[in-house]
Amino acid sequence: MARKFFVGGNWKCNGTTEEVKKIVTTLNEAEVPSHDVVEVVVSPPFVFLTLVKSLLRSDFHVAAQNCWVRKGGAFTGEVSAEMLVNLGIPWVIIGHSERRALLNESNEFVGDKVAYALSQGLKVIACIGETLEQRESGSTMAVVAAQTKAIADKVTNWDNVVLAYEPVWAIGTGKVATPAQAQEVHCELREWLNQNVGADIAASVRIIYGGSVNGANCKELAGQPDVDGFLVGGASLKPEFVDIIKSATVKRN
Repeated sequence: MARKFFVGGNWKCNGTTEEVKKIVTTLNEAEVPSHDVVEVVVSPPFVFLTLVKSLLRSDFHVAAQNCWVRKGGAFTGEVSAEMLVNLGIPWVIIGHSERRALLNESNEFVGDKVAYALSQGLKVIACIGETLEQRESGSTMAVVAAQTKAIADKVTNWDNVVLAYEPVWAIGTGKVATPAQAQEVHCELREWLNQNVGADIAASVRIIYGGSVNGANCKELAGQPDVDGFLVGGASLKPEFVDIIKSATVKRN
């Protein structure tokens, strides 16, 4: 089963109304491969979700950058999965390393969040990845497997899950995992899923790469057999995001 290429743009905590409109205009005018070749999802901050959804071309979709772990209520400052569904937002990013590190979101908490979001009908981009210290100590796979296991322990249906491998040392640093490094982890991760979750899921789940992806390095990364797309940070705010979307054609060739 061919895995459809997936490109996500994580805008993080950036943008004004005018800047957001400008980014959307660039995307709307872009000539990109058709939806049967690449799935494109952009993730603006909460306050711009409905604006972006109202202006964005119909073949691209919108994701929130986070949601609460259970039903809404007395949780000041949080946004529930139900609210996102009510607004017609189909996707959510969960477990981004910035939230794991800055807000101390544990593997188990992320697993619970993924399961709850899925239960409410959202599709999830679930983020995993190791720090530089963990990579240098040789524990990359142990870390990534533990993060994935916490999700696998709570999730039975993986149809609406995209796994985003983002080595923390490569996010926003300009350091990029080499295509071989990315492929190695993606391949081992797929094998872990094969052994621990099931062969069908291992073959079908999309594992995308994140960490300083840009217009210059995307084609070589896209050519790796187990890299099924990208979660793009800083470059998703720039016109080169269009070039990254176009790298989906590498898989077709």
